[in-house]
Amino acid sequence: MIAAVAAAISGCGYHFAASGSNLPADAKTVYVARFTNRTRQTGLNDVFMRYVKDEIAMHHRLQIVDSPADADLELNGEINAQLIMPGSFNSVLEPTIYNQSISVTASLKDLRTNKVIWRGSHLGNLQHSPVVAQSVVPTTPEFVQGNLRSSDIANMPDIQLAQSEMALGQDQVMTHIAQTLYASL
Repeated sequence: MIAAVAAAISGCGYHFAASGSNLPADAKTVYVARFTNRTRQTGLNDVFMRYVKDEIAMHHRLQIVDSPADADLELNGEINAQLIMPGSFNSVLEPTIYNQSISVTASLKDLRTNKVIWRGSHLGNLQHSPVVAQSVVPTTPEFVQGNLRSSDIANMPDIQLAQSEMALGQDQVMTHIAQTLYASL
């Protein structure tokens, strides 16, 4: 499973403009079905669906509808894996950075012709999340996008910092996968 996630991550380097130009010209609406969750984290698919819908809506190419009966297209898929593993350790072998990754498979079906017009497998992303203050690099773009200030880090207990950074890492993973998914359509 680790090899599959690594392969997915390495394949996500190139992105094309997400204009939706490969979609059928007459398709105007899309139904985003609830993705199947194959992970142990309850509700991960519901959280991810919000990111996918936000990405689709941001491009103004398709209107999201609440029923497949009202849609020209249907996007569905599954979250295959979520890995959270230590990535770096201190001198007494305590984790200082965790690596987070998610792998998604999805397909887009034209409901008017009942044909799958796109399929993507092992769409994924990897983020590194520091869990102790000494591992935080406050000048990285990832940190700057978060809601912490570098002056706050020294005053936070490790658990609070870890939770904040892990949540930021998950946000970045899901954002990137949703962007990759839409760009692939």
